[in-house]
Amino acid sequence: MRVGVLGGTFDPIHIGHLVIAEEARVELQLERVVFVPAGLPPHKLEHVLSPVEHRLAMVELAIASNPHFTVSRVDIERSGPSYSVDTIELLQGEWGAGVEIYFIMGSDSLRDILTWHEPQRLIRLCYFAVVNRPGHQADLDELDALLPGIASRVQMLHAPELAISSTDIRRRVWEGLSIKYQVPEAVETYIYRHQLYRELTKS
Repeated sequence: MRVGVLGGTFDPIHIGHLVIAEEARVELQLERVVFVPAGLPPHKLEHVLSPVEHRLAMVELAIASNPHFTVSRVDIERSGPSYSVDTIELLQGEWGAGVEIYFIMGSDSLRDILTWHEPQRLIRLCYFAVVNRPGHQADLDELDALLPGIASRVQMLHAPELAISSTDIRRRVWEGLSIKYQVPEAVETYIYRHQLYRELTKS
């Protein structure tokens, strides 16, 4: 069985996340895609994030209509930084060795994977479903020379390129601009009901 994993701060989750997850599910014939909100992302320790209960609630609202999408609290419930390799290892232990995990990411993340925590162990644990980001293409041959074996673990996706980001959505809310159609309607309602992003953050 194949399962996709899409991690992130999801502050907030937006249409781009959902499009990528669905494209990975269809292209790779995944049984399901599991969204994993980060508890304490190590690359954003100096940034202010919305409380995890808000980020989790927005993910649950966003994926409610898709029976193939679920959410995991694995990163929220454990202590310490949310390193991807530890997340994947915990999920593999939970799901069993018979499950092939496809870690969904952008080409910008793949390009920077050498800076991640224990990347060699990570490529032994999962496959990578990679979406191209404009201006952030990764050289697989170069990466494979530095991290042997990674090229055979990468599957490129053909998802539509949507120039939507959580950072821009927060800025738009702060400036009083519309975010309609950039986030699911239920997420938009949640943001305004709970008065999120009234202060601009850089995370």
